Amino acid sequence: MPRLAWLTFAATVLLAAGVQAQTLERIRDSGTFRIGYREDAAPFSFKNTLGEPAGFSVELCRLVAAETKAALGLDAIAIEYVAVGTEDRFQAVQDGRIDLLCGATTQTLSRRALVDFSLFTFLDGAAVLLRADGPEDLTGLAGQKIGVRGATTTEQALRNFLAETQMTAEVVTVASHEEGLSKLEAGAIAAYFGDQAILIYLAAGSDAPEKLKLSEQQFTFEPYALALTRGDDDFRLLVDRTLAGIYRSGVIDQLFANAFGKNARQSPALRAVYLINGLAE
Repeated sequence: MPRLAWLTFAATVLLAAGVQAQTLERIRDSGTFRIGYREDAAPFSFKNTLGEPAGFSVELCRLVAAETKAALGLDAIAIEYVAVGTEDRFQAVQDGRIDLLCGATTQTLSRRALVDFSLFTFLDGAAVLLRADGPEDLTGLAGQKIGVRGATTTEQALRNFLAETQMTAEVVTVASHEEGLSKLEAGAIAAYFGDQAILIYLAAGSDAPEKLKLSEQQFTFEPYALALTRGDDDFRLLVDRTLAGIYRSGVIDQLFANAFGKNARQSPALRAVYLINGLAE
C-alpha cells in the first residue's frame, strides 16, 4: 500500500475508534442515556395513551440504561427519548443522536455494515393480515393491492415473494402500521403485510377484530436486536450482558406478558432464542 494511502487509512481507523469508544464516556459525562424508538411499532415501541414511549423493546432498553448507571457508578441517569422512523433510524445511530435503537429492528448482514447489533431480543416473521371476507392467504391476492410499511425488511420480503411466484399485485407502501390497518378496514387495500407479532397487536386493537384474519403462512424469519454504534465493543458488551441476565433470570417472561398479554405464549423458537442467548458470566 502506498505510504500516503496507508497514512490515510490509519487516520481513518484511529478517528473511527475515537468516535466509537465514546458511548459510555459520553453517558458518564452527560448523565444522559438516549433511547431511539419508533412511535408506530407496537407492541415493541410506541407512544402510549399518555404520550409516553412504551413497548417491549423500550422496556429492554430502560433496563440497559439502569445497568449502565450502575456500571458507571452514577448517582442518577436521565433517559432521553428520540423518535426515529424506518428511514433514518440507522443514521441516527451512526450520527450519535441515539445510543441505542429500540424497536422492531431486524438484524441483517447489510445492516451490520452500518451499525452493530446486540444479542437477539425477539424472533418474528412476515405474515399477512386480511379481511375476514377475503382470500385465505397471499396467493389469492393476484391483481389486488397489498399494503406494507415502507423502508422495512418486510417490504423487501413482499416484493421478493411477488417476484419469485411471478404474481402480479400492486404494492402500496404506507407511513405507519396504523395507516395500513385503516386502509385495510376501509377496503383501500386487500391485505396488509407485516411482522406477525405487530399484525396480531393491530388486529386486537381494531374496532372490529372479527372482520380481520391472519394468514397461517409465515414468509420470513425476522431476528430482532437492539442497534448501537458500530465497533463500540465496551458498550455492546454491557448491552449483551444486560440482555443475557434478563433471559437467565426469567425477567423476560414478565416483560413478554406485559407487552403481549398474560395469556400469550412464547413460540418454541422464541423460547430457544432466550435460552441460547442467556449466556453465562
